[in-house]
Order: sequence, then C-alpha cells, then structure tokens
Amino acid sequence: MNANLFSRLFDELDDADRLAIETPEGRRISYGDLIAFSGRLANVLVARGVRPGDRVAVQVEKSVPNLALYLATVRAGAIYLPLNPSYTLNELDFFIIDAEPALVVCDPSNAEGIQVIASKVNATVETLDAKGKGSLTDAATATKPDFITVVRGGDDLAAILYTSGTTGRSKGAMLTHDNLTSNALSLADAWRFTEKDVLIHALPIYHTHGLFVASNVTLFARASMIFLPKFDPDTVIRMMTKATVLMGVPTFYTRLLQYPAVTKDSTRHMRLFISGSAPLLADTHREWSARTRHAVLERYGMTETGMNTSNPYDGERVPGAVGPALRGVSVRVTDRETGKELPRESVGMIEVKGPNVFKGYWRMPEKTRTEFRDDGFFITGDIGKIDQRDYVHILGRGTDLVITGGLNVYPKEIESEIDALAGVIESAVIGVPHPDFGEGVTAVVVRSKDGGLAEAQVLVALNGRLAKFKMPKRVIFVDELPRNAMGKVQKNILRDAYAGLYKQS
Repeated sequence: MNANLFSRLFDELDDADRLAIETPEGRRISYGDLIAFSGRLANVLVARGVRPGDRVAVQVEKSVPNLALYLATVRAGAIYLPLNPSYTLNELDFFIIDAEPALVVCDPSNAEGIQVIASKVNATVETLDAKGKGSLTDAATATKPDFITVVRGGDDLAAILYTSGTTGRSKGAMLTHDNLTSNALSLADAWRFTEKDVLIHALPIYHTHGLFVASNVTLFARASMIFLPKFDPDTVIRMMTKATVLMGVPTFYTRLLQYPAVTKDSTRHMRLFISGSAPLLADTHREWSARTRHAVLERYGMTETGMNTSNPYDGERVPGAVGPALRGVSVRVTDRETGKELPRESVGMIEVKGPNVFKGYWRMPEKTRTEFRDDGFFITGDIGKIDQRDYVHILGRGTDLVITGGLNVYPKEIESEIDALAGVIESAVIGVPHPDFGEGVTAVVVRSKDGGLAEAQVLVALNGRLAKFKMPKRVIFVDELPRNAMGKVQKNILRDAYAGLYKQS
C-alpha cells in the first residue's frame, strides 16, 4: 500500500464531481479538478528536476493553485516547505540555504531577489502570484493531468515547517506522511466532520493550522471549503449562511464580535466554531457563547506535533482549557528538572507522544535528541496541568516565545536587530496581552544617555528587516533592564510591568 498522503487522501475517492473548493467569486473546483490540477503541477515539478525527497520551498500568497502545489509536491514524493509571504529577503536567506530546496516558488515581484539566494544552493525558481498566475501555472497548462503518485513510506517526510524557539536558530520540524494522515483523521473524527460540511477557510496556508488542519481534515472528510484569500469579517459573516464550520485564531473571534451582525440568527446554519494557535481569552469565549449560542471549541497543538488535545464536540467546552488528549495521543505533565510524571492538578512541563509527533528537527540531530525523553515523549516547552477530568490547561511557556495572531515570534531575532541600531545599548522583546492578537510584540529598550532615539525611529529602522507580524507594536524606553543575581534579564518582571499596555479603554 502506498503511504503517500496524496494516495491516502484520494485513492478511494468515489465521486470526482463532488465539490471540493468554492471561491468568494463563485468559482467551483471539484475533487476531480483538484486531482487533475495537482497532476499537471506534479509533472512540472518533475520536469524542473524535483526528485523524491527534494524540498520545494514556497513563498506565495494564498490561492487555490498554492493549495494544489502542496498536494502536487507530496504526490511527487517531494517535501513541501511553506514560508510566510511577509518574510523579507534577509530572513529568506537563512531558510533557503538551510533547507537547500531543489525548487523555490515565489511571487513574481520577488523573483529577482529570490534568484540571488536560490543560486547559492543551485535551486530553480518559478513564480506564482496572489491570483494563482505565474510561470508555474503557465507551464502546468501545457502538461498532462495524468501522474502516477510516487510511492512513499509512512515515515518518509511530507513537509518541513520552520518553527521558532528561544535559543539558537530557527528549526525545521520534519513531518511525515503518517504524522499528517493520523492527525487529520483523528481530528475529522473528533470534530464530526462529514461530506455535508462546508468550512470557511480564512486561515493562511503557510503553517499547520490552515494547511494541515483545515485543508487535510476537509479533504479527508470529502467535505468542501469556501476558500477565502484572507480573513475578512464581512465576508465571513456573509458566508455563514451556507457554511457549517469556521476554524480561526482568537483574533478572528475578537474582531467578529465587533460586528452587530454576529447573532444567534446569523450563525444558525453553523454547527461548529474552532479556535487555536493562541489562547482564547475566557471573556471572548463567554461573549461569543452569549451572542451566538455557540461555544467555541478550543484545541491545543504546535508545529512539531499537529494537534494534541481538543475540547469535546459533545460535552463541556471549558473556557481556558484545551480539552483531553485526542485519540491515539498521550499527554502528561512532568517535573521540569527531573522529568518525573506529576499527578493531576500539578503544574509542570507538558509532554506528548503519538503518531502525530514529528520525526525531528531538520539537520539538527543533537537538538532532536534533547527534545525527546527516552520513552519517546516530546517535551513541548509549554507549562500546564491536567485536571481531574483529563482536561489540559496551558498556563504559560517555559520559553520566551511570543505568539501573536497565532504566529510564533522569536524574541532574540528582533532583539538582535534593535541592538544593532545606533543609540541602543540593549533590548528585551516580550509578549504582552493584547485584545486582538493574543500577545502584542513589545520591545523594551535601553538607549545611550546621549542618544535621543525615539520610538518612531526604531520602528522605521526595523521596517523591511523583519516580517510585519514580528514588528513591535510598541517600543518602551527604560533606564535599565531588570536582572537576577546571575545577570539574566527577568522578562517575567517586564511582562508584569506592561501587562496592561494594550488594554482597551
């Protein structure tokens, strides 16, 4: 049996005419159309020299051809590497050199700069714009839709997603065909997905949530999705009249609640609202329930593992909790120092084990070994507890990772850019509670005594050096940073000091 994710998704398809994707403009793509398009793209990949096991790096805006490219890549036996479209050339240089892709697909406007980087690893460059047009799709129109799916083992890599940490460089999480398949099937079962469902797909598809959770779950269930290029509250509210499910980050719900049109009546056709990628404030959970009579279902996952836990479909969805472990996944809480498992209600390090857990970090064997226990449990870096009903509660992180709008931000990267500015002595970047983004990236800066550096100057200097989601929302100036006896900056003190910085008046 071919364990290729593509084969598992489509080999048993019994109705090629079934609707898979609908766009806001009314374009309708059937499952057969999607398979044929992926075949054309897979033929282009092979013609460009992509072989099984090669990486295909993709930095383009969300579009149906972009999703088809993901399917084509795994179908060809290659490894899909999505990159945030807002990454600058300065940031892309690291990812491309580290991953050594055989092919890089980018927006036509970035092709010249990407070509310079790609030439360092002898990668070919193709283009694809926000409307799904470019050299890649031009080539696909001249190829045949027939393509024999490459045989892959369950432990072979299907994707690499780069994730941030708090020490060292960004890490490429290696995800296998088994990882992606097992997690999608588990979620489809847990959330009662069927062919009758219609998902409002408003998430980006360069990370786990939008690409693997939303897309794979929908396709495995033979459901359909309304494929939005981005989150737009007006469009989402309008689409609720014919959809059944919305997957989003907390920002979706806080923004939707600003619209009086979100009511019990306007959401009556929906059966499920899911939130993840960052903690949903309990107040938001309660307000959404009061307005719509729907309780948001929160789940917990990460790039390295896909989804680990979920509040129940049938049963209480507890605000502030992320529910019990999914089928086939084991979750435990351990002592951070000894690794000993702790009893219920004890606070410690969350560890997970299951078929969803990644294979390791790309070209970082030592880092991989340190992140796994001898019995196979992965150390998540998240601090939490498991209550008497087996609900997991995320209480914080053992790292300084900032999650803003569902996206991971590595503070050290921003600090390095700020520290390099004239007039800056040192800086500390923290995440501060934000009503819209979960956490707002905040820079606390010590400037030289003779320097008149202003907040606006720092932000202007960072513009173009960092992706927009990494840009500080505020720059605070202080005389000195708090430190402990060992000289380590105490970011917990800074987080406490500025906890109310973004509170709505």
